[in-house]
Amino acid sequence: MKGMLRLEPRLVRPKWLSVAVPVGSIIVAAILGAIVITISGNDALASYARIGERSMGDVEAWSNTIAAATPLLLTGLAAAAAFKMGLFNIGGQGQFVLGAVAASGVGLALEGVNGFVTIPLMIVAGMAAGGLWAAIPGFFKVRFGTNEVITTLMLNYIANSIASYLIFGSESFWRLLTGSGKVFPQGRPVGEDAVWPAFGGGGLNIPLGFILGCLAAVALWAMYRYTRFGFEIAVVSDSPEAAGYAGIGVRGTSLAVMTLSGALAGLGGASDIGDIRHVLDPKGLGQSGYGYTGIVVAALARWNPIAVIPVSILLGALANAGRSLQGVTFPAGLVGLLQGLLLFCAVSGEFLTRYRVRLGNRRVATSGAEVTA
Repeated sequence: MKGMLRLEPRLVRPKWLSVAVPVGSIIVAAILGAIVITISGNDALASYARIGERSMGDVEAWSNTIAAATPLLLTGLAAAAAFKMGLFNIGGQGQFVLGAVAASGVGLALEGVNGFVTIPLMIVAGMAAGGLWAAIPGFFKVRFGTNEVITTLMLNYIANSIASYLIFGSESFWRLLTGSGKVFPQGRPVGEDAVWPAFGGGGLNIPLGFILGCLAAVALWAMYRYTRFGFEIAVVSDSPEAAGYAGIGVRGTSLAVMTLSGALAGLGGASDIGDIRHVLDPKGLGQSGYGYTGIVVAALARWNPIAVIPVSILLGALANAGRSLQGVTFPAGLVGLLQGLLLFCAVSGEFLTRYRVRLGNRRVATSGAEVTA
């Protein structure tokens, strides 16, 4: 048929696509969001202006935006580390929760101990818990070929159930058993020595977790670019069969990357305790959906760890504005709508980086003659 659209795999991907796709995704998502807002009877430009004002209008707004971006930065790095190698770790949420459980446990156990001891141990505990939780589906993947999407999703529910049981179903070490805690189940707040410091000046507060996330992003970038392990990840990602023939341990590399991904998500959970909540809050953790939003961050960044930083700030700004603007004059669900549109546009953009859309007929040579395919 003449004029038919067809798809062709791109043999070579232009470098400019790595920038054009995420930028284009954001622009298209903003346009689609404006159309939906206008159809719903609201002023799109005024809504966007209010988002910008509340998320980046002053120093306090920037502090709140960076705080909101911190868990997204760490879960985004976790998703990027796994997806870059072709491992679909959907379990960032559960790894985040287990990291929070472990870090809060350390913070409570070391109450009264100097923060120079407590905080590093909280970081290690959170990363260890998240890494081990991710290593479970990683092991089943490399040993039995189990689909990691299914196992990581299942472990998300188990992790949420563990956290809920510790607070709502038992008289555990994590639960407050005095005062209002006797009537309304709630977690025990960690001591002052377990509260992570914030940095900055002039009223700007940058959480320790955000700084650790930026350092982790740079470390990942350097690992991919300069180390043998980073080279092995690239080879395994492109062709596991070729990697095996080259003597690369595909199973070991896959398990290591899965564990690394979980450790980054677990660090996010530790930061949630040390920087933000200071208490194990299963309901709040479950409703946050940081592990799932991290996938959106990683997709928009196209699995680039450095690009995860500005993307997490963007989505953190949306989340911060959504919380501060809730009310009858602000379109309900606008932030969620924009996040969903961003994910849709990012996935569509990734598809267009892999395939070229052609209009017309393809000529195929057979036995010296050309026929229309």
